[in-house]
Amino acid sequence: MNSNTIAALDLAELEDSHLTEDDVATLRHLMESGIGPNSLRALRGDLAYLEAWMLVCDGVQLSWPPTEEQVLKFVAHHLWDPEEHARNPKHGMPKDVEQGLRAGGFLKANGPHAPSTVERRLASWSSLCRYRGVEGPFGQPSVRRTIRSAMRASTRVKTRKSQRVVDETLMERLLEHLSEKCVRGQFYEAEYEADRLRAFRDRALLAVMFGAGGRRRSEMSNLVISQIKAMERLEDESSEWPDGIPSLGLRLGRTKTTDVGDDELVFLAGRPVKYLKAWLRVGSITEGGVFRRISRYGKIFDTPINGGSINTVLKKRLAEIGEDPAGFSAHGVRAGYVTTALKAGIPAAEVMAQTKHKSVSVLLGYYKDEEQRQSRAARLLS
Repeated sequence: MNSNTIAALDLAELEDSHLTEDDVATLRHLMESGIGPNSLRALRGDLAYLEAWMLVCDGVQLSWPPTEEQVLKFVAHHLWDPEEHARNPKHGMPKDVEQGLRAGGFLKANGPHAPSTVERRLASWSSLCRYRGVEGPFGQPSVRRTIRSAMRASTRVKTRKSQRVVDETLMERLLEHLSEKCVRGQFYEAEYEADRLRAFRDRALLAVMFGAGGRRRSEMSNLVISQIKAMERLEDESSEWPDGIPSLGLRLGRTKTTDVGDDELVFLAGRPVKYLKAWLRVGSITEGGVFRRISRYGKIFDTPINGGSINTVLKKRLAEIGEDPAGFSAHGVRAGYVTTALKAGIPAAEVMAQTKHKSVSVLLGYYKDEEQRQSRAARLLS
């Protein structure tokens, strides 16, 4: 699929206007910049899948808008009952459609799709219709009822992004371990220095990630010096609170739930600030990305680490302190922050101001499972 397909959807009519090619290119760039990189990547992927499904299923290109029948057929092909399919092979996605999607590399997993995936692709389909200036059938009562019923009937169990949480206790162990690795040894060796630099970076990364409200991987990998509010105050003791705790603010820019214009701020206090200052000092970082790649021999690159590397860092450091990293992911830091904060009696509204959650129910979802696991009701025979 052409990478400009999405941008062209709502700008196609401009091609025949009096705008120059440079004007259209500028507008295309602005439209793409208005969508977060992860959201844009998901939208492109959803469009590619929808195009492939329609071509394999009906032998035609996507129509704008789609018919009600096409949307309902998509639901029937992706949210089906495995038990009923075993009794009736015609139930669910037809065999030839499945084979065509697999041959093109669009379908890899077996069984019905996750409801969240289907819901996202339908939302993308609806958004793409609006980008083209047309209204699809997605809001029609019959379509909405069918989708809602299919979602409820799905037997696919929703799994958490991280099976285990990185709470305050576990984070303290990680930071203590990394602090020990930050101490320079008696003899200087290049590979040891690289290990030491990574310890400074990883300690700051994990401390900031947790202390700033359990920030997401993309927010950490994309963090740049200019997002640190009043950067010049990092070396200024006036940036401390009256009780002597250092504090600074991070401008989040665009996140999963906010836009650049929202100008959202979160605040760091205490050790995360000290660890961040230490990393910037030893890394001689004064501009650009904050958390960067480090070579085997200690060269700090200008390029930042990516989101996948943050998962790798967390798992590696957990393994070093004797934890099985298999059940952890970076999202467990976010869940751990929420769990720790609510257990400490911090009001949900105050926690949401730091995490930037928009929904109380989503916030409490992080807490409920861990609270139930530790409850007396679950431990009657312990």
